Amino acid sequence: MSFVFAEAPLRVYWELTRACDLACRHCRAEAIPNRDPEELTTIEGFRLLDQLAEFGTPAPHVILTGGDALKRPDFLALAKHGVAAGLPVSVAPSATALLTRGKIWALKAAGVGAMSLSLDGSNPERHDGLRGVPGTFGLTLDAARDILDSGIPLQINTLVTTETLDDLPAIHRLVSSLGAQRWSLFFLISVGRGRVLGQLAPGECESLLQWIWWCSRSDGLQITTTEAPHYRRVALEHLRAEGRSPEEVRRHPLRRGFGIRDGNGIMFISHTGEIQPSGFLPLVVGNVKRQSPVEVYRDEVLFRALRVPQYFSGKCGRCEFRAICGGSRARAYAATDDPLGSDPLCAYEPPR
Repeated sequence: MSFVFAEAPLRVYWELTRACDLACRHCRAEAIPNRDPEELTTIEGFRLLDQLAEFGTPAPHVILTGGDALKRPDFLALAKHGVAAGLPVSVAPSATALLTRGKIWALKAAGVGAMSLSLDGSNPERHDGLRGVPGTFGLTLDAARDILDSGIPLQINTLVTTETLDDLPAIHRLVSSLGAQRWSLFFLISVGRGRVLGQLAPGECESLLQWIWWCSRSDGLQITTTEAPHYRRVALEHLRAEGRSPEEVRRHPLRRGFGIRDGNGIMFISHTGEIQPSGFLPLVVGNVKRQSPVEVYRDEVLFRALRVPQYFSGKCGRCEFRAICGGSRARAYAATDDPLGSDPLCAYEPPR
């Protein structure tokens, strides 16, 4: 099976701005209260979206994020332009007073296909403690209900760190009760403000991934992981243990994520137009103000290298699951300064 996304990414994350009214302890972007004057202009944003549509069919899924995308007054216009260009568009706003019911319904009318909110604690003390602003927990739950009322599919994102590990079962129950379609667990990468938070040990990660698998079987909530591609190996092992045929595995919903990783199915555009393999892998390889994102994604040396897992060093390079997993390239870089190194969070030891 081949999982090389050489021609086009499945997802493009565009950081519209680094401005945000929250002060999250784990913020990758190290967000600030005010907008950067070097942000892409509205016209440059329209041009970027048109360029992304040039990837062809199927078009990449564009996620408008930040900072807080709502800090840009042209946010709705950019979302509308992306939809008009034929791009599937999702938005990932911050849960602040800017996220009103009216804006949610305006995004629904604009054709936005999904929204995501972050929920990092099962109660106000735990969630607001990570987000840095009292009252954010309540705003998040209110916004979640408004999004679901509008008919927009909702994803809840939760940070996985030593500070949240024991609270994950309670967060799972809360997310299930809200009626969200998807729960995405973001495994900490030590970048930005997240350098001060605790990383799970490999054994803890493995136990958590096993727990995630059993949770995914217990209710209708779809559970995914970000920067923990080892979950694909865990899922495949369970499917094989159940006696699933290769054809059943190929048709399983989890297979859609096989092989996706930083630079291979993923591309990130910063608020100033810088092109990176992901927001958590801060290696700049171009800028959309001067270069085509299509050409950079397809031809730039780093992107091409990230698509060849047999050349990764250490156990990631020799692992029999490297095609579907490949390890977190962002975590490998954060730990070793080598984006092609091994992911230290994975507990699996491949045969030599």
